[in-house]
Amino acid sequence: MKAILITNDDGHAAKLTQIEQSQLPDEDVLVQVEYSTINYKDALAITGKGPVVRNFPMVPGIDLAGEVIESASPDFAAGDKVVLNGHGVGELHWGGLAQKARLNADWLIKLPDGFTTKDAMAIGTAGYTAMLCIMALEDHGISPASGEILVTGATGGVGSMAVALLTKNGYSITASTGRVQAERDYLTRLGATTLIAREELSEPGRPLQKERWAAAIDVAGSHTLANVCASVKYGGTVAACGLAQGMDFPSSVMPFILRGVTLCGIDSVYVPKQRREYAWKFLTDTLEMDKLRTMTREVSLDGVIATASDLLDGKLRGRIVVNVQD
Repeated sequence: MKAILITNDDGHAAKLTQIEQSQLPDEDVLVQVEYSTINYKDALAITGKGPVVRNFPMVPGIDLAGEVIESASPDFAAGDKVVLNGHGVGELHWGGLAQKARLNADWLIKLPDGFTTKDAMAIGTAGYTAMLCIMALEDHGISPASGEILVTGATGGVGSMAVALLTKNGYSITASTGRVQAERDYLTRLGATTLIAREELSEPGRPLQKERWAAAIDVAGSHTLANVCASVKYGGTVAACGLAQGMDFPSSVMPFILRGVTLCGIDSVYVPKQRREYAWKFLTDTLEMDKLRTMTREVSLDGVIATASDLLDGKLRGRIVVNVQD
């Protein structure tokens, strides 16, 4: 079978190669992978620009969707369509950028009604994470009546999905991007009402700034996250789910103790299964499929390595679906 394989025998290397089914890890469900994705974390793993991979050799791909071939678990049977996001797959365990995967049944959920496996991977960890962010905001009392919501990195996978999902739920959105003019039409079609340049938030700023947004979803970290927290209105909430600018957080306690701002960390990797299933159910009820297709393009396994580099270079927008069987 074909797979992307990362090795570190003579330095970090990723290549498209052939592997045997016997090489797959010893887990209880064998899946014929139909589609996977390329997320930011996958791109870091493939290019070696981030310390993502923990074991070598490694098949990357933190997402997959496909059909069960064999199962030793009572929860799944041959023919079931399944989805996987996270659980260390593509980091600690061989992942979705191969034509088959052997996986722990506890990591899988059944494909939600109304979605194809391609749809599920167009959503992927990016859309699933965006939904977890929205759920966190709403858990803390944020609603469309609260006011405008800021989304940073708005042309990326999480950002694009967040804008589309927030719009469908009735929110007004400010979208931050490094390409305001080039991406205005794209973000407006997704539902953004206001666009601001990434540079407005990415430089060092004051610890407490003018109140601008009721809440925010941030994928950047570093100075961007600090400025976002400093600019959220009293009682607002910030859902932080990424570190595209950096892992540091050069802020102070002032937004939290003077304005009652809540900072929520969003982890998509080890979310309990019940909340994971709820997020996917929320997606089936909320997502407009025409918008999903607007932000999605497809590549084959042959195109994965070049696409990963383009993603880190900021040349792409939206979601990348990988047709693993092509």
